Amino acid sequence: MKKILILSEGFTEESFIRDVLHPHLGNKGVLAIPVIVATKRVKAGADFKGGITSYGKFRKEIKMLLADTSAACVTTMIDYYGLPGDFPGRGELSKESIFERANRLEQAFARDVDHRRFVPYLSLHEFEALLFSSPEEIAGIAPDVNAENKLLAIKRSFASPEEINDNPQTHPAARITGLILAFRKIPHSPLIVGRIGLTKIRNECRHFDAWLTKLEEFGE
Repeated sequence: MKKILILSEGFTEESFIRDVLHPHLGNKGVLAIPVIVATKRVKAGADFKGGITSYGKFRKEIKMLLADTSAACVTTMIDYYGLPGDFPGRGELSKESIFERANRLEQAFARDVDHRRFVPYLSLHEFEALLFSSPEEIAGIAPDVNAENKLLAIKRSFASPEEINDNPQTHPAARITGLILAFRKIPHSPLIVGRIGLTKIRNECRHFDAWLTKLEEFGE
């Protein structure tokens, strides 16, 4: 069983990795272990709070994880939306597709960390985009609100859920919250993704699928 450490931003991703990716990758011979970014303390000596405050601090955490030689791979699951200003390659992006931009940033990220066991991944545009693989399942958390048709319209206006954009008012989570006030990232996001299933998500979200394929290959 090959061990993979997945550095993520918060409890939403941790829950997804633990409850969805862990059993799936386990069947492929891969042990997926979530690690939450610990860049902000709530109180001195108390619990950590997730979130990326600067690339420099984030990079140090990656290097610490790479020091674990028992890990076949260290990867990330962080949002493209809201990346810190000092993230590698951000100032070099042009008006290409979001998939090309994400790939360029991941390549710059990999060059900067410079380690053969590092496999960077940026969620387009954020984790909640995966939910738009099935607007019906999103609407199911509050059927009395009648948000399904509006959620379907949002999905149909983009070629892929991963292309739903990164404007503060229109990123995926903001769109959902705007229609369903009761929506909470925890517990709703991992719950909805679990109901949708990885097969459908992979069919809808090619960037996510490419990353998961790389992780599966460690078990071969």
